[in-house]
Amino acid sequence: MSRPANSEPKRGEKLLKINPNNNSSSCSPKKDNSNNPIKLKNHRSPAFLILENGAVFEGFSCGAPKEVGGEIVFNTAMTGYQEILTDPSYRGQIVVMTYPLIGNTGINFEDVESHRPWVEGFVVREMARRPSNWRAKESLQLYLEKQGIPAIEGIDTRQIVKMIREGGAQRALLTTNCFNLDMLRQKVKEIPSIVGLDLVSSVTCQAPYFFDEGDYVWPDGYIKKEEKKFKVVVLDFGVKRHILRQLVANGAQVLVVPANTSAETILAYKPDGLLLSNGPGDPEPLSYAIATIKNLVGRLPIFGICLGHQLLALALGGQTYKLKFGHHGANHPVKNLLTGKIEITSQNHGFAVAISSLPSQAILTHINLNDGTVEGIDYPELMAFSVQYHPESSPGPHDSRYLFKKFFDLMSRLKPSYA
Repeated sequence: MSRPANSEPKRGEKLLKINPNNNSSSCSPKKDNSNNPIKLKNHRSPAFLILENGAVFEGFSCGAPKEVGGEIVFNTAMTGYQEILTDPSYRGQIVVMTYPLIGNTGINFEDVESHRPWVEGFVVREMARRPSNWRAKESLQLYLEKQGIPAIEGIDTRQIVKMIREGGAQRALLTTNCFNLDMLRQKVKEIPSIVGLDLVSSVTCQAPYFFDEGDYVWPDGYIKKEEKKFKVVVLDFGVKRHILRQLVANGAQVLVVPANTSAETILAYKPDGLLLSNGPGDPEPLSYAIATIKNLVGRLPIFGICLGHQLLALALGGQTYKLKFGHHGANHPVKNLLTGKIEITSQNHGFAVAISSLPSQAILTHINLNDGTVEGIDYPELMAFSVQYHPESSPGPHDSRYLFKKFFDLMSRLKPSYA
């Protein structure tokens, strides 16, 4: 791989050239005349990122000393790295941040979307060493080290993003261990593709639980709303806490249930509505969830978000496919076809619903203005609707939070005493 003309590596970044003739199995530093293409830097711990296309990037470790593999994707959000790290939808993925400086505001204990981070690894151009924010409890690097998440900095993230855009999302290996390139490239080939994998079973809750946090009010934090007009069951495919908070803020008693919960069990709770949550990976292997949704459609109001949007379409006879590099960021333009308005949305998904496969009772309501993909579907006869993006907007603009009101209006029409 060659760099652009008149472009020099900065602050330690280096794209290692692949030496196809190197057969060494040693990971020890060698003399200057060695054929070993990995030359370790002396003053900081090294880290290496190896892509499926053969490119190898050498940088510095800024997380846990560890080796992980996964699908590498990029996120275009300028803020919200803490929410990104803890979004269960990133299970199985190594995330590259396109914004060059990450970690400015450190880590607080309020902006997490789950009980732990779910990214496999984290890639940044530069990590802030001294966070400055009144809520910060620790630095991003310390947090990653404590949580066992490896991270790399000091590499050309722009070039990585270009590779992903041109070649598509691909398998990658992030390691702080010193192996020769042949061994590392072989390890990349052994990483399983996320296509066909059930990643939901590793992120869903193990037992039902109630959630009662509402909106954040300074200086009290997340408040509990006493008035609860509706009972909403959330089918947890990897739900973000801020989705649950929006339900509570709008007046719902929220019960979260595991992804494999049966339709009969859900109906036994006597809910006023069902929310199909976001989650990681490929929707097609989730046959148990598709069967449950199929049994519930038309029996109560349903709101699907992200993976839940795809599963609802599959349950009604639609089809999904893998996007070239997915949608990951907080600045994706979506057009509401019913109002003509443009929403700037927060997104995180690698699959989409095929527009040609929409069932006859479906109405296309939203499209992505970047690539024309399906972003929203309404099934008025079945009391269901869904969107591909994240209306809770955490992180991101709040343009789409009206969709929660739409869900509550739908439940109100079927429960007039609470209208």
